[in-house]
Amino acid sequence: MVAGGAALLAGTALAGWDTPGDTPNIELVESGHGRGMSQLGAFDSARQGSVAERILAHYYPGATLGTVPTTTVAVRLMDRDDAGLDVYAAAGLRVAGRELESGQVAHMTALPDGGANVAVTVGCDGEVLWQTATKDPWIYPMDPRPGRPAAEHLTLCGGPSYRGALGVASEDGAARTVNRVDIEDYLLGVVPAEVQANWADKGANEALRAQAIAARSYALAEQRYPYAQTCDTADCQVYPGTAKEDQRASTAIATTAGTVLLRDGRILRAEYSAAPDAGAPSDITTFEVGPEPAELAVGKPPTDPRVDAAVPASAIENEYARIGGESSAIGAPLGPEMRLPQNGGTYRLFTNGVIIATPTLGAQIVDFTTLMRLVPDPAVPPSESAGDTPQADAEAPMSDEPVAPPEQAPDPAVADGPAGDSVPQDDSVPGE
Repeated sequence: MVAGGAALLAGTALAGWDTPGDTPNIELVESGHGRGMSQLGAFDSARQGSVAERILAHYYPGATLGTVPTTTVAVRLMDRDDAGLDVYAAAGLRVAGRELESGQVAHMTALPDGGANVAVTVGCDGEVLWQTATKDPWIYPMDPRPGRPAAEHLTLCGGPSYRGALGVASEDGAARTVNRVDIEDYLLGVVPAEVQANWADKGANEALRAQAIAARSYALAEQRYPYAQTCDTADCQVYPGTAKEDQRASTAIATTAGTVLLRDGRILRAEYSAAPDAGAPSDITTFEVGPEPAELAVGKPPTDPRVDAAVPASAIENEYARIGGESSAIGAPLGPEMRLPQNGGTYRLFTNGVIIATPTLGAQIVDFTTLMRLVPDPAVPPSESAGDTPQADAEAPMSDEPVAPPEQAPDPAVADGPAGDSVPQDDSVPGE
């Protein structure tokens, strides 16, 4: 027996060790479905001296152990269904290709085309600093690597914190929120939510290790949605973000890093529950399987937008960056890019001016009178059909001088410049 580490080589069959000892009947709110590993049975077995591999061999006979590369899992946050995404981080964050400082909050809503609208405010309910549309519907931490400190975790306004990236998706017109996170970081939240981290103090650390392997396998074998593999409730695995992270569980997880259960070379969807009376071995041929370890995306998202280039910038974005962005005379954006009538080009309003882009002339700063000829009401997105709106020539003369919208004084000319089924969570110990 090898305690505190993987006892078997990848692909080696789990040996059929003795059955874990009987567990006294314990009243639970939910006794569990009884398939796969019994978490309470694993607790008793660990206290009797069984290592994690022995526990898993009993509950998943015929399974083998394998290892997976560094990979991520996408988790649907069920409580966030039909809601927008409002996120900040003490260390700042990255969204739509830009960095936000501490105290700034990104508000993201999904668009039908797979992109998102983004608005950035001071605090969760403060003034709008800027807004835009992006084809990259993700909010990234400053550093996308796993194991990052709490200051870099993404926090929901009025809600929990998460490691990894947070993003939005649309499902049949309904909004969904997704956490895309390194699989080991994900387990830091799952294991102490599914079982009690204090088991490590009660002689049952090996039950935590068995839980980590089963949970890793389950998540990586899942594929529930087009936009996420699994969810964060007991319908999948309980995952409250960072709220229940515990160093005792984290240590146990680290000793199993990358280890999964396999059936015929594919990752086993290793079901488990809080079934009392130790549970019984399962027929693993009745469990679903996921990909082979080699099929997992190695080192894929959360990506670092500093390295993995996002969607190419538009002509307006490039021009805005060339003249100096927010530090230029036209100031901060007032909204996303909008289409000109008859698809003649695009425009975007800024605090003190407008940038317009057409296929013939490219991106240029225009005066407000010119824009009004093209878009009679710039506060309202132009209609695609615009059948009752007089159309102007998209190549009307343009000025190099930005002019403020109504009720604002025009600014001087712009100077050119350079331009990421659980066990109850009290501190009681089953069986005591």
